[in-house]
Amino acid sequence: MRSTLTTLLDEYRKRGNETAVVSHRGVRRYKASYAEIVTLSDRFSAELLRREIRPGDRVILWGENSAEWIGAFYGCMQRGVLAVPLDAAGPTDFAQRILHETNPRLIAGDHELLRRLHAPNAPALAFADFPSALPAAQSSNIDSSVGPDTPVQILFTSGTTAEPKGIVHTHRNIVSSLAPIEREMQKYLRYERIVHPLRFLHTLPLSHVFGQFMGLWIPPLLGAEVHFDTRLQASHLIQTIHDERISLLVAVPRVLDILRSHLLDCNPELLTRLQTAQNSSVWQRWWRFRRIHSLLGYKFWAFVCGGASLPPDLESFWTTLGFALIQGYGMTESSALITLNHPFRPGRGTIGKVLPGREVRLSEEGEILVRGDIISSATWQQGALRPNDSPWLATGDLAKEDASGNMQFLGRRNQLIVTPSGMNVHPEDVESVLAQQPGVAACAVVPHAVPNGSEPAAVLVFRGSPQEAQQAILAANAALAGHQRIRYFKLWPELDLPRTATGKIQRRTLVAWLNQPNQPNQPKAQSPSANEDPVTRAIVSITARTPAELSDYSRLEEDFGLDSLGRVELQEKLESQLGHTLEDAALQQAVTLGDLRKVLGLQYVSAVDTNIRTPPAQAPALSKSTHPALPDLYPRWPWTLPARLLRNAFLQCVLRPLVWIFAAPRVQRAPASSHSKPLLIIANHVNNYDAALVLYGLPGKHRRRISIAMAADILSNWRQRRGDDLWMPSLTGPLVYWLVTLLFNVFPLPRGAGFRHSFEHAGRALDSGFDVLLFPEGHQTGGHLAPFRPGIGLLVQQTQAAVLPVALAGYSAPSSARGFHSGSIQVRIGQPLHFDPAASAESITEQLHAAMASLLGESRV
Repeated sequence: MRSTLTTLLDEYRKRGNETAVVSHRGVRRYKASYAEIVTLSDRFSAELLRREIRPGDRVILWGENSAEWIGAFYGCMQRGVLAVPLDAAGPTDFAQRILHETNPRLIAGDHELLRRLHAPNAPALAFADFPSALPAAQSSNIDSSVGPDTPVQILFTSGTTAEPKGIVHTHRNIVSSLAPIEREMQKYLRYERIVHPLRFLHTLPLSHVFGQFMGLWIPPLLGAEVHFDTRLQASHLIQTIHDERISLLVAVPRVLDILRSHLLDCNPELLTRLQTAQNSSVWQRWWRFRRIHSLLGYKFWAFVCGGASLPPDLESFWTTLGFALIQGYGMTESSALITLNHPFRPGRGTIGKVLPGREVRLSEEGEILVRGDIISSATWQQGALRPNDSPWLATGDLAKEDASGNMQFLGRRNQLIVTPSGMNVHPEDVESVLAQQPGVAACAVVPHAVPNGSEPAAVLVFRGSPQEAQQAILAANAALAGHQRIRYFKLWPELDLPRTATGKIQRRTLVAWLNQPNQPNQPKAQSPSANEDPVTRAIVSITARTPAELSDYSRLEEDFGLDSLGRVELQEKLESQLGHTLEDAALQQAVTLGDLRKVLGLQYVSAVDTNIRTPPAQAPALSKSTHPALPDLYPRWPWTLPARLLRNAFLQCVLRPLVWIFAAPRVQRAPASSHSKPLLIIANHVNNYDAALVLYGLPGKHRRRISIAMAADILSNWRQRRGDDLWMPSLTGPLVYWLVTLLFNVFPLPRGAGFRHSFEHAGRALDSGFDVLLFPEGHQTGGHLAPFRPGIGLLVQQTQAAVLPVALAGYSAPSSARGFHSGSIQVRIGQPLHFDPAASAESITEQLHAAMASLLGESRV
């Protein structure tokens, strides 16, 4: 068994240039190799030495999962410094409290998070500044004080029922938790070579013990490639699993539920097919549901699930489809796993068998008690380590053991509802029935105070009317035992129930809300009031504008001030709460608040409109054509080597000579920049020849690898053999489309809303080493600089790329003897512009417009 976790750095060094981490942020992916993470660790260790941060001191890590996060964590381990990881999605007041509690010597994290903290006594170091801020000289030595009982980290957890507490992990705790897994893995490593590398899609924060186990400790043992992603929308996750050839999804049960809902929405007949496949073999099920496997990619085979209890029906859904579902059980106090289902011999409906090195027993009430080296022996309280009183950990979880030695999770002891008649109700049992009712998007069963005790009550997030919610409750009661039946329920006024970072429902919040004084004993079929409506609140949080009269007829643009950029922000906000992707076209066509609610499946109205008004006219169609629109294509074949060679030959031997003959533009370039990463290039849009002029003026290294955004409606017209800009479009349209795509590497950019796919394609182009050329005015102006579309600021925000402005000037000058406008047109290339990661899309757009106006010598519009 390993003595300390620092020995894992040897695994990183052996893996060298193999990809270790891919962080998906915005529309970009950021890769780091095992060797690069070791370098980050050694440099961060040297930084701690330089700052005289000693063993036992604390360093807070507050940021999204990334290679920099991992490097800083291992750097702390090398020096014997206690890392204090915080959830990047956690509230600032919680982080401020931990700051006061731990008195750290340094805070490392994301720029935007560090700015929220008031820390006069602790310097801050942003992850983004690591390349320039950390010492070039590395320190790979392990401090002599580091040993098995040296503390590694303090994990603060509030759980769902208790006050935050700091759990202290030592090297011995984590190594003991990891050891049986590492031993068992040795039996299968020869098979892993066949599918190497295994790729994990990791959706949990590294501030969580389950997230650490699957993101920090297991991957280096396998040479796995970990993809970090926090965007928990079903279609995005499925696309990522397919495109990145993911092997395993590491997630909490809520993510699996989101994916299930998406598949059922797309395949209404799937439930019936699943019922008929229950008794089939694994290979028969795989073949029967091969389209689902094709959707996710044939390399994907398993889910690793933890962090919360897994409902039996959710487990059955995925295993019946032919996927492996590996479920484990553990707590922060146990350094990770107590029990685990074997990947190839899982016990259905259980949390697996107790792993070696743990002593587990069940109390008379069925509570799980654990002892062993995995159990944390100390907590952090009042600024110091405090040893625990007992070696036994009372988990507070109830379970029973079956004949095979597998443990079956029954629920939390303090969540058990004891009715006035003395009957026990496990909330999970009732919730599994409620969740199957149509319209129930989320549910929780909590105690509702009644005379002589408590009764089970339901809090629902429901897609439908209150009357339909009442029918769902009645249907669920028909399938429940008498003492389990719901007699009280209430509709939660948000788009999802309150949850922790790992998706656990915050039941204390629901109990307090449900049992507020003066609550009625019976549910009332009322819709939320205007100030409770989550959709209205989401819009107002973006526009800061509330209509004087609020109703379903309130207009999104006129009454709320919701512009196209605001719709994109609203879409992202709603998707993050709902967990599924909303159709761009449907949101674009939503004119009123009522239209938007219908898109979201919400049937209630937020307020009664006492004045009878004529409903607004429907949104204009997105296209004037009567032909059915084809979906836009985002091709990657122009990025292949043959296409690049042909395109570069065309640009150098045909395009540039023609531009010189007919225009002879003068090129003015700013002093060469040291920036070596792909750029967003923006130019003012005068006429159809702008792209050719920009390509003529760009240096060769940019011209040879560039992708150009083009109006989606023009490309669509060519593909669909229509349009007034071509001779015989039915014959020439497709040919022109393919030639332009090949020779200029274009991709569609819609003029209005719905540019999510275009942004994602632009991100992939940047990741592949291509610059991206855009015309942010959105239309031809004839020479005068027009306002920029707000989407350009959002694209810069999501790509975090530097922007190179290129101004086309002199179009209105008289022509000379040689060709038209000979020598009068100027291509002015500025310096790359860099933006603060926390800058808003609006401010970025304004700065870009000002930079372009300055290049053109115009005053700002």
